Formats: sequence, C-alpha cells, structure tokens
Amino acid sequence: MSFDFSKLLSVAWGGWTTTWPTELLALIWLAFLASWVGASFWQGQTKKQVMTLESQRYRLPILIGGILYTPFIAEVMGWKPLWVLGDAGITIAAVLSVAGIAFAWWGRLHLGKFWSNTITHKEDHRVIDTGPYGIVRHPIYTGLIFGMLVTGVAIGMVTTILGAILISLGMWQKGRMEEVFLSKELGEDAYGAYCRRVPMIIPFTSPR
Repeated sequence: MSFDFSKLLSVAWGGWTTTWPTELLALIWLAFLASWVGASFWQGQTKKQVMTLESQRYRLPILIGGILYTPFIAEVMGWKPLWVLGDAGITIAAVLSVAGIAFAWWGRLHLGKFWSNTITHKEDHRVIDTGPYGIVRHPIYTGLIFGMLVTGVAIGMVTTILGAILISLGMWQKGRMEEVFLSKELGEDAYGAYCRRVPMIIPFTSPR
C-alpha cells in the first residue's frame, strides 16, 4: 500500500490557504517558517535548559493552536468565515503581519547566538536590554503574537481566531517560564532588575 502524500498535504494546505486573497497570508507565514527554521542552526552552545516535560506547558497550546490554524478542522466542521475582508482588508492585514514578523526577526537577530527555540542558558549568557529588548522583554513573542492575531482575525474563521489565541497564550507562558529560569541563572539583581524596568510583551505598558 503506497502512501498518498497529496492527501496529507491537503490537510494543511487547502481551503483559506489556497484561496485568494487569504492565500497571501498563508504564503507570508510559510516564508517566515522556512526562514526561521533555516536560521535555527545559528545559535550558541547551550549550557543548561528547561526539562522537556516542563516545556509541555507552553508547547501544547502552541501545537493545538497551530493545528487549528490549518483549514482542515474548519472544513470538516463545515464552518464558514465570520466575515470576509476582501483584497484591501487582507492587504492591510498582510502588511501588519509582515510588520510583526519583522519585529520578531529584529529581536532574533539582535539576540544573536543567545537565541534558542527552547528555554536555555547559553555559554557566556548575559542580559540583553538594547534594541528591541529595550522596548519589550520578549520582542520575538511580541511580533509573532501580533502577526498571528492579525492573521487569525483577517481570515475570520473561528478556528484561526482560537488558534491565534492559543498560540499567544503558549508564547506568554513560555515567556513567563523563561523569566523564572533566567532570573535563577543570570541572577535576580541582573535579570530581575531588567524585568522591573521593561514591559514583558506589550510595549509602553507597566513592567511585570
């Protein structure tokens, strides 16, 4: 029995991801994922990281949210978009999503070798509080949460909105876990003081 890869592909790539103009949003995020994964080889040596079992506290909502983002569940349930923005609305959403992605990339590039996909303590790790890290403590999450929420609302499916919310909650949880971990690893005087000075996710809000 041969495996039909096209059926698997249609689960994640169909419906709103192949229908213009929402296809534009899908292409933007596909390009982001390809570039993000491709750059994952550029990171420093890990000294210590959070245990895998603990990481499920943020991985699970992100995974479920990502699954909801695919058109599969909405198609199976027969759900339709709550609204349709049209070409102009999707174009604006695309620009905003790209802006969020760009902010996330700024954070990743500024972090340099200290970046990791998991919660880790890198060799020679220190508090970074310049560039986007002087605006928010987690600019990568800020950019991605903003972009995902904009995209989810623009598509207008219950599943994409719920998916965006779950991914956002997962990233917020990961951010909180990172801060507890880094406060212990880098010292309360260094990282704790940074947390008391700079907002966590939303710019120009009160820290903590």
